[in-house]
Amino acid sequence: MSSKWITSLFKSVVLTAALASSFAASAFTEGTDYMVLEKPIPNADKTLIKVFSYACPFCYKYDKAVTGPVSEKVADLVTFTPFHLETKGEYGKQASEVFAVMIAKDQAAGISLFDAKSQFKKAKFAYYAAYHDKKERWSDGKDPAAFIKTGLDAAGMSQADFDAALQDPTVQQTLEKWKAAYDVAKIQGVPAYVVNGKYLIYTKSIKSIDSMAELVRELATK
Repeated sequence: MSSKWITSLFKSVVLTAALASSFAASAFTEGTDYMVLEKPIPNADKTLIKVFSYACPFCYKYDKAVTGPVSEKVADLVTFTPFHLETKGEYGKQASEVFAVMIAKDQAAGISLFDAKSQFKKAKFAYYAAYHDKKERWSDGKDPAAFIKTGLDAAGMSQADFDAALQDPTVQQTLEKWKAAYDVAKIQGVPAYVVNGKYLIYTKSIKSIDSMAELVRELATK
């Protein structure tokens, strides 16, 4: 085997590797697959935020089939962090309060938000099913107590315990933090997935769970 042939082979391997690296680096494109937020969400490093609403049909669909699997694939890099959008739906404010309380309870108990035991998950899917499957509207905004009861019953929490938990500083901090959801939702609606508080994924460009996970991983390491 001649040294010239070996040199030629080596150059070919290096070129192939360089091309592969270049292709991998350009697999996702700003402006097509994601955008950089002009106003980043503060204190959101190492997170995969999902801005959602109980009244959003696509949020329901994504939560049934996409959010969990993607979050699991990128759990070594980012923590899934839900942001409920208070401004959508007749009971957006009440839903945010219920979800913030349930998330605090899950975190205190060390329970994943995707676990079957998660109070957040139970309340969230109770609202999704009631609103989208059963077409429940709780008197179109005139009966907030009935709306809240739907979530509390699903999570197994009393009204008294909810009222007390709602005053917890951690819960109030979460509700304050979620106000950033509005500026994100204005861009392309909901659901909206944001990596590290600054990279908004274009949902229209999502092709599969694996490709979305790859995009999240790439953005998480920028």
